[in-house]
Amino acid sequence: MRNETLEKSLLESRNEKGELKARVAKLEKTLYQYRNRNSIIELRVSLGKIEQMKRRVEELEVALQGCEMRIEFLEASEERQKE
Repeated sequence: MRNETLEKSLLESRNEKGELKARVAKLEKTLYQYRNRNSIIELRVSLGKIEQMKRRVEELEVALQGCEMRIEFLEASEERQKE
């Protein structure tokens, strides 16, 4: 009788252990999915920042070209005045 009780308890423990392993596997899969989702979100945010910086660089390049043209104009005007 005692052996039967112990065997029953052992069987229940093994079943519980199997259920816990299955639950751990499921939780690990869920964690992996969340990590991937977070990585994708972080990459999108980074891409957005990169695009924003590209636009700003383009704006600064246009402003620089304008300044260079103005300098050339002023230098040419200065040369004409010297003559």
